[in-house]
Amino acid sequence: MDHRHLIAKRAAAYFKSGDVVNLGIGIPSLCGNYAEPGVLFQAENGYIGVGPIAEGLMVNERMVNAGGIPFVPVPGASAFDVAMSFGVIRSGRMAATVLGALQVSEGGDLANWASPGRAFGMGGAMDLCNGARKVIVAMEHCTREGAPKIVNECSLPYTGRACVNHIVTELCVIDVTENGLLLRELAPGHTVEEVQAKTEPVLLIADDLKEMAF
Repeated sequence: MDHRHLIAKRAAAYFKSGDVVNLGIGIPSLCGNYAEPGVLFQAENGYIGVGPIAEGLMVNERMVNAGGIPFVPVPGASAFDVAMSFGVIRSGRMAATVLGALQVSEGGDLANWASPGRAFGMGGAMDLCNGARKVIVAMEHCTREGAPKIVNECSLPYTGRACVNHIVTELCVIDVTENGLLLRELAPGHTVEEVQAKTEPVLLIADDLKEMAF
């Protein structure tokens, strides 16, 4: 299993049966492969009950998620217009959202929609990071150039301020707390020193620090 799927599998461990969860594109979209039965996935373009990716004869151009990927709805799925979809998001009924990130700050600020020379529309992320009860960032720990993505302050445009609860990377699990970033779990084969060297803020270390379970 490659590290993107490992990140997604660990992030999916935050869900429980009965939760309605939104998944962002990229690594977050893989979480649906690892959630326990009874978790319902929402797409901001107007679905609750997004199932597995559709292939072959199961592809229906009317059943696509917010990233444009065709899916098979699960039994009991609902479809509705975008206005109602965002009403659900803004109402606080979403148990969680899993989003990718370009940067996450020590205070739980999120930047995930634009970078220099490459700008995109914000989509539903701005609403999700304020409306969902729990915001989980699932991302690679560093940029392709090796720069930390967990930083003291975001230098890229903000999506939301003080909104992130948990950060899951291929190296570790970090909780955002009032006192700072708390290192909760380490991926097998990695050390506290390695994670700290690749993280800009000084990390707090949990007394019960444990190995990430996949």
